[in-house]
Amino acid sequence: MRCAERPKGDEVSERAIISDEPLDEAVIRAAVGDAAHGATVMFCGVVRDHDGGQSVRSLDYRAHPDAERFLEEIVERVTAETGLLVAAAHRVGDLRIGDVALFAAASAGHRKEAFEACERLVEEIKRGVPIWKRQHYADGVSEWVGL
Repeated sequence: MRCAERPKGDEVSERAIISDEPLDEAVIRAAVGDAAHGATVMFCGVVRDHDGGQSVRSLDYRAHPDAERFLEEIVERVTAETGLLVAAAHRVGDLRIGDVALFAAASAGHRKEAFEACERLVEEIKRGVPIWKRQHYADGVSEWVGL
């Protein structure tokens, strides 16, 4: 069954999560599981130790109070437009190098569709969810990125 045919309700919130706790890949993967789909694509956005030629020691994400609603709307829109199962979870709060900041997933009958839907989901999340990142550099300077 295609996700677009599934009833709306709590299943959307299970596919669109913002959390100040470490993210669980299994939850996002399960949210897009479907016996009819032979391809599941997972994107894992990890905090890296550098940006723009500077050494990064940590970062923090801050979210607008309605950020999860924005994420739910994006998940619903990508689902409706592609007819595929998609899900995402974004972490907020203080993160260290190697921590997962974002899981995004899509499943489809074939890999090309799943890759395309997952990439589209990530791009729309970056554009449309009001979450802001502050990077803390090794030299002690901090700056907000993407404002």
